[in-house]
Amino acid sequence: MKIALAQLNPTVGDIAGNSRKIIEAIAKAREQGAELVVFSELVICGYPPRDLLQVEGFVEQCAAMTKFIGEEHTKDITIILGTPLPVAATCGIGIANSLVVYSNNEYLGYYDKRLLPTYDVFDEDRYFTPGDERRIIEINSTRIGLAICEDLWKGADAGFSSRYHADPDPVDELIKANADIIIVPSASPFVLGKEHKHISILAAHARKHAVPVISVNQIGANDDLIFAGQSVAVDQQGQVCAQCQRFNEDLIVVDTDELQPIAHQALPDEQIIIEALTVGVHDYVTKCGFGKVCIGLSGGIDSAIVAAIAVRALGKEHVLGASMPGRFSSEGSKTDAYDLADNLGINCITMPIETGFQGVCESLNPAFLAIDEPALGETLPDLTQENLQSRIRGTMMMALSNRTGALVLTTGNKSEIAVGYCTLYGDMNGGLAVIADIPKTMVFRVCRYMNEHFQSLGYESPPIPINTIEKPPSAELAPDQLDSDSLPAYELLDEIVHRHIEGHQNASRIIEETGFDEEVVNRICTLIDRNEYKRQQMAVGLKVTTKAFGPGRRMPIAHRWTR
Repeated sequence: MKIALAQLNPTVGDIAGNSRKIIEAIAKAREQGAELVVFSELVICGYPPRDLLQVEGFVEQCAAMTKFIGEEHTKDITIILGTPLPVAATCGIGIANSLVVYSNNEYLGYYDKRLLPTYDVFDEDRYFTPGDERRIIEINSTRIGLAICEDLWKGADAGFSSRYHADPDPVDELIKANADIIIVPSASPFVLGKEHKHISILAAHARKHAVPVISVNQIGANDDLIFAGQSVAVDQQGQVCAQCQRFNEDLIVVDTDELQPIAHQALPDEQIIIEALTVGVHDYVTKCGFGKVCIGLSGGIDSAIVAAIAVRALGKEHVLGASMPGRFSSEGSKTDAYDLADNLGINCITMPIETGFQGVCESLNPAFLAIDEPALGETLPDLTQENLQSRIRGTMMMALSNRTGALVLTTGNKSEIAVGYCTLYGDMNGGLAVIADIPKTMVFRVCRYMNEHFQSLGYESPPIPINTIEKPPSAELAPDQLDSDSLPAYELLDEIVHRHIEGHQNASRIIEETGFDEEVVNRICTLIDRNEYKRQQMAVGLKVTTKAFGPGRRMPIAHRWTR
């Protein structure tokens, strides 16, 4: 059977726009001789639709558009299409995460997802009623078993397989019903390293049951979640025989009677992160209706990587940089910011903060005196004075956004956000936190990779100034300030953050397993816990690791648990 894997980038809620993509893909698949075209999970509305599913008329419109496509656009071809559907469940009226099958403009059947993930970023139990029946669709004498995403993964790709020990295995049931092929539409978010887990799970099913497995995944980004696509066909021996592009819309046709293994080229993590963030920035900005972005350029490496990603995602003409020197800014930082802008070909303007800083000081100092508090800068270090500079910069960036209509991209990395080395209503101001899930050591690795591979990445020259990479990191909010004054070496900090956030390890376990200094580990873990209030007020951050700050990590702000 010739099957088309239609890998699309749907926009959540754009039912008409998504449908146009689907109809175009059906026509293209038909032209290429496909008998069946498979789309991703909930492609009609985009994943994840979240509380749109609870808005009156939303599910009904999805169902109506699915019916229209099936009855008007499936002549001489069969489609498997993901959509939410209203269902009459035993407990009352509910919604199913469903697949519908149409062939030659006639309805053939449906399948409701049985295993509903509810962990990390997933909330499917909140919205959907699980299905309770297997579904086999026969097309041209081929028995096709239908499953959706988690039905196949069973949490194994995310470390939550124990949740399904008591549940029937949907794939086993399809095999018992004599399925010849397993087809699995999916909307599985990107996580660095997850691709290998997915392929190994698909291959294991194929080998165990001696059937081909075809998985069609969503691509693009919706809010914090990025989807890599990489839809794949695996033969009975578990060998990859076809794979769609990473992070791009694609349509490929495979003949299940003539599957042949293909070579799989692994890419370095730095390349994959660049591609993921590029898609994340492009889709967030464009799907939210913005035409351009603005970025505060400090001369540091974090703003440099964000600007470089933004140019790759949106084009240099849609990126505006702003240098905001203050009294403690080094001359090198000012020149580094403009060198970056020159390398990227973006416009950069200067907005000095000193006048505004002095004006606020003149207002605050008499008030501080009235309550017997020292004037700003009277004693150093002065955290209030440092944060005030950052907040003036944040206010100026938001004014620039208001005036130009550009979305502000924030520049904080995961290491600094974890320990609160960032300022609320200052450098945290903005609409999208591009590198909020990228630790500082990886920021350096990615910037070096950008420079080494600038041509293949689409840059005209190495984008990141060498001085930006080589100089010691500093917020430059106090005389001769360095990050190392307040934080341990980033190699050590990032290991603690990784273990505490992604590994859920307490301080004692980290000390035991790493041999790191006890005082340092305890201090960092305490800082991570104490700064939850900041993170819950930050901009949406793009997720690339197993545990990002955002919907997938729901820690209480006010608590007294110590570890």
